[in-house]
Amino acid sequence: MKLRAQYDRGTHCETRRSFKLRDSPDPMQPDSSPQERNGLSLTLQPELLARMPGAGSSSGPETGDDVRVPIGSSSGSASGRGATSRRVRTASHDHSHSHGHTHSHEHESDSGESDLESGESSSSLSELRYLLRWLKKSLPFIVILSAKLVIQHALGLAVAVGLFTTFMYVNKSIQTQVFFHDRRRKLHCAWLLVFLASSSLLVFYTFHTQSLYRCLIFANATIDSQNFWEVLWSVGVTNFIVKFFFMGLKCLILLVPSPLMTYRQRGQWYMLIEETGQLYQVIAPVPLWFRYLVSYDEMETSVGLTLGILLALLYLIMKLLALYGLSGSLQKTLRTFFSSELNGAPASPAQVREAGDVCPICQADFKQPRVLVCQHIFCEECIAQWLNQERTCPLCRTVITDKVNKWKDGATSAYLQIY
Repeated sequence: MKLRAQYDRGTHCETRRSFKLRDSPDPMQPDSSPQERNGLSLTLQPELLARMPGAGSSSGPETGDDVRVPIGSSSGSASGRGATSRRVRTASHDHSHSHGHTHSHEHESDSGESDLESGESSSSLSELRYLLRWLKKSLPFIVILSAKLVIQHALGLAVAVGLFTTFMYVNKSIQTQVFFHDRRRKLHCAWLLVFLASSSLLVFYTFHTQSLYRCLIFANATIDSQNFWEVLWSVGVTNFIVKFFFMGLKCLILLVPSPLMTYRQRGQWYMLIEETGQLYQVIAPVPLWFRYLVSYDEMETSVGLTLGILLALLYLIMKLLALYGLSGSLQKTLRTFFSSELNGAPASPAQVREAGDVCPICQADFKQPRVLVCQHIFCEECIAQWLNQERTCPLCRTVITDKVNKWKDGATSAYLQIY
């Protein structure tokens, strides 16, 4: 019994020491294979086995061989640790997954608007690309159609280009001659007058079958009143002819000798002629458009007649409002024309000598010098021409007048009155 008790105590000590050796292995001990670690066996060297008490009484292996001690209870603890580590990894994975999911929800609303904007921009770009692709494919047909229209209306287009270039040339030439004052070339002014008259007569002769001259006296031309393009063509030609007529009157003013008409009086005539011409251009197309709006193919029906009369009345109301605005401007022009308003007062000889006897604008001797409220002296024609475009003194920028007198420089409005 004593021997059995000693054997049991020795076995118990061996087991405890094996656990200690397993928990703190010798660093010099070679690493066991993965297969042995999975089998939960412990390899003891012979030197460690010889130091254990009771090693001699037990029947152990021979000296020089390794001893493997199976540990049955380690499987449970290893499985427990494995389960614990799996739970920790699972919890950390769940935490990271939930954190990432929450973070994605935070940025989902921000990225939604940017996605919408990018979607709209991409759709706009796609529509633009489609339009450009359509134009590229349709370009040959557009060129063919344009060529056909140009050939079909070659005469009308040529006349339109000729009228426009004539207007631009004569308008610029008249302004240049007005700027030259006494140095204007009367021969050139006469040439401008003849050029305008010949251009107008050539247009009337070319289209004599349409009787376009009747539009100048508010009569109906011999055109198809239900054809929109013919009505538009007649209105455009009539507008240019009216411009040519009043530009010819300005050329006549330029031909008047200087002793008979001063520069200030010429400016007043230019302004009056232009305002009257604009009023006439507003009235001239009224009969053509009124007849076009009233005329219908289905005139026998009451609906077509009522609609035509209603549209014509609306057009007349619009014209009356336009004429009311022009009448106010014409009244101001008439007051300026009949008034004897002068820029400043006549300058005395002492003031002229003090100013240096030279006009700051034309850099020549003073002609009819005028002194302004700011005490600066200029030629009457020079300061009149300046105040046609400005309201202040050329030197000190003091306000001289509260209004700018348009059209005194001989210019003609390029606005095309087509309605």
